[in-house]
Formats: sequence, structure tokens, C-alpha cells
Amino acid sequence: MIVPTSRLLQAAQAERYAIGAFNVYNMEGVKAVFAAAEAENSPVILQLHPSALRYGGVPLVSLSIEAARQSSVPAVVHLDHSTSIADIQTALRFGFNSVMADGSHLDYQQNLDFTRKIVELAHTQNILVEAELGRLSGTEDGLSVADYEARLTDPALAAEFSRTTGIDLLAVCIGNVHGEYRTEPHLDFPRLERIHHQVDIPLVLHGASGLPEEVIYRSVELGVRKINVNTEVRNAYINSLKNSLDRAVKLDLIDMMQASVAAMQAVVAAKIQLFGSSNQARNF
Repeated sequence: MIVPTSRLLQAAQAERYAIGAFNVYNMEGVKAVFAAAEAENSPVILQLHPSALRYGGVPLVSLSIEAARQSSVPAVVHLDHSTSIADIQTALRFGFNSVMADGSHLDYQQNLDFTRKIVELAHTQNILVEAELGRLSGTEDGLSVADYEARLTDPALAAEFSRTTGIDLLAVCIGNVHGEYRTEPHLDFPRLERIHHQVDIPLVLHGASGLPEEVIYRSVELGVRKINVNTEVRNAYINSLKNSLDRAVKLDLIDMMQASVAAMQAVVAAKIQLFGSSNQARNF
């Protein structure tokens, strides 16, 4: 069942857990996310990246929204990492429940202006807006200490940014990276704690694929209520297809697709358990 994103976040805040936000690209991904969420009796967020939105178009969006509507657990459909007003307008027209206005590549004032414009647009339709302050890279390799620090979320600016723009969720940069971690991740928890104390909206952690359990637990303790997962689910899909091709004598596409769903479902279920949202659907 589709519920307002605000209701999902309020429940997560009250019970101190995080909701998994899982990127999907096709029907198998959608099936895997909802199969896992229903098995775990967990609320869930289905995410489409703008590239997936443009590739799948109306059929993929319709599939995602209808799957959310028919699911037995509370769910929303979210547009991830959008730098384009046109893409966000498309998402609003298609019926997304929330959007991410990603101005993190811009300087502070430009990010603020871009984000405020999206908030004004989305809030007229009661759609929640996530934004990012700081700059997540694919890896921290090759950055000087000063350059690396400059990419992290400034707690004082976070308070000003969230208040001035009117955003509903803030994605933080505290040493997390997109994709795979090439070295052991070290998240700046003192920074996250300061952000948590200065910002009164739910926090979002991107780049959660590969983070150790204790890092996730601490992040949730410090106010993270939405956690994005893409790489691990995508890798499960790709590896499943490779294994099917290696084993197959006579290819059966249905068997291959079912195997890929099962592989992704296992990853999603494990993340839901880790984030603490298992059995939280009972409260809706």
C-alpha cells in the first residue's frame, strides 16, 4: 500500500529505525524489493534513478507505482539523485511520492537556490523533497585531506540550508561514498552527531553498500532514517545472470529471471533486517 513518505519517516523516527531505499531498473528489481519487504513485514522505499526513469519511462514508473499500491506493506516510490528540473517535473506528473533534488555538484548558494525552487514546486503537490549538502564521490582516493574535508557536510551550514530551503530530508556526506569502498570505510560520526543535533529533519545515508553492521547501527542511532542501497542489489542481479549463463545448457529466460529475483531479494531482506525495519509494518 502506498502511504505518504512523511508517514513512513515519522514512524521510523518514533521507533528509531531506518527505512531501506532500493534502486530498481526493471521488473525483476521491483519484484525482489517487494518480495523481501513483504517477507520481512517492513515498510520500504522503491527508488528510480533519473537514468532508469528515462530508460524505462512510463511502463517502469507504472509498474513501480502499481506494485507499491498492491503490496501488503507500506511503500513509496522515490526519484533518486535528480539534477534536472525537467526530470523532477516528470516525476511529479507521473505520481512519485518524493524526489531528491541533487544540487550537490553546485556551489552552496546555487545548491540552495536550486533546492528551494524544487521544494516550492513539489510542496504544492504535497511531495517531499530530499537534498544533499556536501559532495559524495565514487571514492575518496586521490583527494588531499583539505579537498576531502571540503566535500563533507558542514553541520552549521546544514542547519541553515535545511531551514532556508524547507527540505524534508537531508542526505549527509560524512565519509560515505557511492559504489564500492576500496578501503575500510571510516565515517565521521562526531560530524554526524553535530548535524543530528542541529537539523530537525530526518537524515539520509547514501552509499550504504558494503558498510559494516556497526557503522549502520551507529548511523541509525544518530538520526539516519533513510538508507540508500544500489550497488549490492545490482551486483546480485548481475552475478545471478552470469551464474545462470555459466550453468545453462538450454537457456530458460523465466528460470534466469526468477533466479535473479531471488538473489536480489536475499540482499534486500538482509538490509531490511540490518536497518531495523523488520516487522515495523505492523504499526501502519
